[in-house]
Amino acid sequence: MNTTRILAALAVTLIAGGRTLFAQPAMPSMASAESAATADDRTERESDLYEEGTDAIDDERWSDAVQSFRDVAQMKSSRADGALYWMAYALNKSGRRAEALGAIDGLKKNYPQSKWLDDARALEIEARQAGGERVHPERIDDEDLKMIAINSLMHSDPEKAYPLLEKIVKGPSDKKVKERAMFILAQSPSPRAQKLIGEIARGNANPDLQREALKFLGIHGGEGNRALLSEVYASSSSREVKKDVLQAFMLSGDRARVLSAAKSEKDADLREKAIQLLGVMGARAELNAMYAGETSRDAKEAIIQGLFISGDAERIGELARNEKDPSLRREAIRKLGLMGGQAGTLLALYAAETSAEGKKAVIEALFLQGNARALIDLSKKETNPQLRKDALRRLSLMDDEEALRYMLQILEE
Repeated sequence: MNTTRILAALAVTLIAGGRTLFAQPAMPSMASAESAATADDRTERESDLYEEGTDAIDDERWSDAVQSFRDVAQMKSSRADGALYWMAYALNKSGRRAEALGAIDGLKKNYPQSKWLDDARALEIEARQAGGERVHPERIDDEDLKMIAINSLMHSDPEKAYPLLEKIVKGPSDKKVKERAMFILAQSPSPRAQKLIGEIARGNANPDLQREALKFLGIHGGEGNRALLSEVYASSSSREVKKDVLQAFMLSGDRARVLSAAKSEKDADLREKAIQLLGVMGARAELNAMYAGETSRDAKEAIIQGLFISGDAERIGELARNEKDPSLRREAIRKLGLMGGQAGTLLALYAAETSAEGKKAVIEALFLQGNARALIDLSKKETNPQLRKDALRRLSLMDDEEALRYMLQILEE
């Protein structure tokens, strides 16, 4: 047997054993390449349709949204369950509630593990109630869905919803469930609901519920809720309750009542709380007017804090330059450091400052805003050993490459 025949026999043996000698890499077939291209096109098409559907939802073009999401759902790919939910949402919004319920049924049947199921169940309750179908919240086991059903019932039939809410609030329900019940009560115009939330806000329940009731009254606002909050503030002897009421005034946008407390409250702690809340509300003009006529140093410091919260860098800069009380001036300087972007103002203050304590306040402010460059410049020019040492100490605490190089340079001197 010659060499050629031996090699041929060996090749046959190897192939028969499931292997091939000197195997060449397999080349993809034309069909598989076309299949991959088709899959990519399908994914891109699905993504485009889904985006078109969400844009239509945002623009309240319900019919367009239904069509886009129906096309995605029919592709039965990774986003089909979400598409069914949004299709049902758009159908419900356009008044086609029977079709919406059909889409929800399709989602529950075909995608039993979908993350959209909870949203779909809530939408189902809304659709059924909007269509005039009676949904019994008391028969729903899931607490989240029960609260959704009660909320919807509160809008359509408050007298039937109220006993369910009262039972939750006064019963052994979980704290979070009670809070949600009070949230619904606080936005209801029902006299019975207002009476119950009023009792809780006045303290005729546990303190945690009272705090939540006050907060929800503030969130929902309205003159009736504000009047109730004023009544609670006037009648309560608890500083913490009064603070909660002030917070509720802020949430409701009741600047007048917060300002009244800031001006006339005898309790210094409550007064400072009101002043800070004016800052949160952006009441710069009111705070400036108060500062001009204020005699209490603590109140003035609280006003500076309020101006800081409101972002009034211009006014704080004026106080940093002109305030006669050195401690208040230093406080204004520190606040400028925390506000950032005030390096020019701070350097000008440093140059004009005559007291060592004032200069130290500027150094601290530059440190607070992380301005290593300015601190390096100050330390190079400063002839007072203590002030230079203070600037260098601040630089040593900063995680800054320029500061580190400067400190090494000093060590080499």
